[in-house]
Amino acid sequence: MSAILAVDVGSVRLGVAACEAVGLPALPLTTIAHQSREKDVQAVAALARERGAHTIVIGYPLRLTGDRGPAAEKMDKFIEALRAAFDGEVVAVDERLTSAAADAKLRGAGMDGAARRELVDRFAAVEILESYLARLRRSDRA
Repeated sequence: MSAILAVDVGSVRLGVAACEAVGLPALPLTTIAHQSREKDVQAVAALARERGAHTIVIGYPLRLTGDRGPAAEKMDKFIEALRAAFDGEVVAVDERLTSAAADAKLRGAGMDGAARRELVDRFAAVEILESYLARLRRSDRA
């Protein structure tokens, strides 16, 4: 089985995480500086091809109530463009509270503000990928 990438798309940075197979852990990979939708999509698709990924998991920004808002509508356009640029599967996963969870883990590790800001997007992508992998494992048991 080939790699899976996860992306936490932010207004400043895109955090990326990866795992080499479903049974392996999700690991923080890199951060991509936000440029434009087109350039961000091309950067993510190129990274996925470089890593031999068959799936890209995108954090989908729902409101805490579960409703869609303007951020979700914007993400729909990003996902549509990514599907056009990448031959593999593109999956959207609820990203509610992933950045908060990532920040809490980094705080717990004793990281200061500057170090956390540098890493939080990657670790939010790890949270997104772990959520997706857990869903896959649950569906395998069903």
